[in-house]
This record gives sequence, structure tokens and C-alpha cells, in this order.
Amino acid sequence: MIATHTVGSRCWAIAEGYIPIDEKPNDDPRLMSHESACLLNTNDREAQVTLTLYFKDREPAGPYRATVPARRTLHLRFNDLSDPEPVPRDTDYATLIESDLPIVVQHTRLDARQEALALISTIAYAGD
Repeated sequence: MIATHTVGSRCWAIAEGYIPIDEKPNDDPRLMSHESACLLNTNDREAQVTLTLYFKDREPAGPYRATVPARRTLHLRFNDLSDPEPVPRDTDYATLIESDLPIVVQHTRLDARQEALALISTIAYAGD
């Protein structure tokens, strides 16, 4: 039997965000520079999630919407977000993630601008 526990928070913040413009785009989409939010939902029902992006010199963008199925994970690439607008490249931003159920959020960036790829990952800040 698989044990289930509700873990997480309904509000998360990622204060650091940046998608570089790849100088030499890679044919393999897994190796393109990207930002992602890894969302874990341990609840017995799906979680409805919204993301709002904040910028230094313009109004916020969003909400972007995602659904994380019950007892599943979703790796959401910011590069793939397009509604209501694509996430701008070569621009600093921060993200507020809100969910109707408690979830866990981890932030990851792959920077592929150099031959030696750089990967960073950290748990987002839980706001409630």
C-alpha cells in the first residue's frame, strides 16, 4: 500500500527567473536553456494552479494556468508558457504560484549557452 500525505503549501514564490537566449540552439529540446517549476500534488484530487510573473520595469504577466493531476507531478517549463503571452527571453522575472490545494514547488534552470551545461535547482519559498 502506498502511503499518502498531504504536503506543501497553496502559495509559492520563485524570486529568481531568467531564460537566456541560446547562442547555439540545440536540436535536442531537453538540452535547450530553460526554467521550470516542478509541481508535486500528493492530494487525492487534481490541483488547479496559476502562475503570475513579475518584472522590474513592466506590469505582471498572467495568470498562466496548469492542472496537476491527483498524486502526480508536473514539470512545467516556462519556455512553453504562451497564454496569455510567451515568457520573455533575456529578461529577469519572479514568479508567484498559487494553488487551490497544497502542493510542493521546486525551481530548476538549465543554462545551455556553454558546452559545459549549468543546472541549478532549489525548493521555492512557501508563502503560507
